[in-house]
Amino acid sequence: MANVIVIGAQWGDEGKGKITDLLSKSANVVVRYQGGVNAGHTVVVNGQTFKLHLIPSGILYPDTQCIIGSGTVIDPRTLLAEIDQLHTLNIPTDHLFISETAHVTMPYHRLFDEASEQQRGTYRLGTTGRGIGPTYADKSERNGIRVIDLMHLERLEEKIRWTIAQKNTILEKLYALDPLDPDEVIAEYAGYAERLRPYVVDSSLQLYNAVKQRQNILFEGAQGTLLDLDHGTYPYVTSSNPVAGGACIGAGIGPTMIDRVIGVAKAYTTRVGEGPFPTELDGDVGQLLCDRGAEFGTTTGRKRRCGWFDAVIGRYAVRINGMDCLAITKLDVLDDLDEINVCIAYDIEGERCEAFPTNSHRLSRCQPIYQTLPGWKQSTANCRSLDDLPKAALQYLKFLAELMEVPIAIVSVGPSRDQTIIVEDPIHGPKRSLLGPNGVVAQV
Repeated sequence: MANVIVIGAQWGDEGKGKITDLLSKSANVVVRYQGGVNAGHTVVVNGQTFKLHLIPSGILYPDTQCIIGSGTVIDPRTLLAEIDQLHTLNIPTDHLFISETAHVTMPYHRLFDEASEQQRGTYRLGTTGRGIGPTYADKSERNGIRVIDLMHLERLEEKIRWTIAQKNTILEKLYALDPLDPDEVIAEYAGYAERLRPYVVDSSLQLYNAVKQRQNILFEGAQGTLLDLDHGTYPYVTSSNPVAGGACIGAGIGPTMIDRVIGVAKAYTTRVGEGPFPTELDGDVGQLLCDRGAEFGTTTGRKRRCGWFDAVIGRYAVRINGMDCLAITKLDVLDDLDEINVCIAYDIEGERCEAFPTNSHRLSRCQPIYQTLPGWKQSTANCRSLDDLPKAALQYLKFLAELMEVPIAIVSVGPSRDQTIIVEDPIHGPKRSLLGPNGVVAQV
């Protein structure tokens, strides 16, 4: 039995969906523990692409329980559309469960998000406009509406009328927007409630029982370490805690129940939205990474900013999350490059810095210090073992493991399930890896 957290080691979009889908085959339960519909996980199975925003990637395995935990914020409209899409593809959702204590995104949250971002002007954060931040803000202010409220129509109606009376004042006077009609909102969300009712459970209790039964549980985060509200590049962050510690809070279990933390990182670096990005590339190489990596957001379609692999960020992510192994994705995107740079440290006005600055202003002044490695100039897309990789590609992976001071367990060389090198199974395998940080390939 192993309870494993899958966490993004960069700014999100690292390929967590594929890794979670891959590991879900060995899991009895998959839990999404934070974030909302601002996240997007893309999974490719047998040439068919599935884009998931709230539903855990394990939904494609009919025998795997999939739980949307209390740390998430749920937009019922989007969630039901996602369920309907799965049904049209003949994928059942009777193994999907929703925490009754998760908070609900309301129409005014989306309006506030869009209006606030416009009002910020040059200080905009680059939000998705999906209402995630305002939903979490209401949660913190104890003004939120939870899934359990949807299950009780009389309570729901009372809360919506009271809340909209307050929110309409803000909409009209601060943002000069039309007020919402509470009757329309009540009718809309009462309809959502009836459709969601069969999925709603006490998810913490369900997880606790799964732990007692020694089932394998996979905890799936959205976004990435550098977007964490407390430990990311604030204020250019999300409104929740995607780091490993957030899994316990968002799922409703104790930290002693966690066995492993696997970090997911691209073989290069990307980020969406505003904020400092030391290794960002503006020229031909950056465009090549974008084109070959299909770097466009699953949720918004926004073009991702691309840059070289940043080991300063990587080491920080290892430390913050307590990672004990890594999955490196999109190695194949680097196949055509003559040389590959890796950021090993920063230069801040003549001072060498190997620790990640927690101040975004200081980070914006960082210049990357690179070490250049040779490219391999051949396709890795059909590699299925370490022995299949070009020598230079294997050396690149060993270099990353050494810099990050953590072993690599999985290497992805394409979007499909089968385009994966399993160095070690993080659920059933031992707590070590064939590809260790000392560059030695050990035998199991």
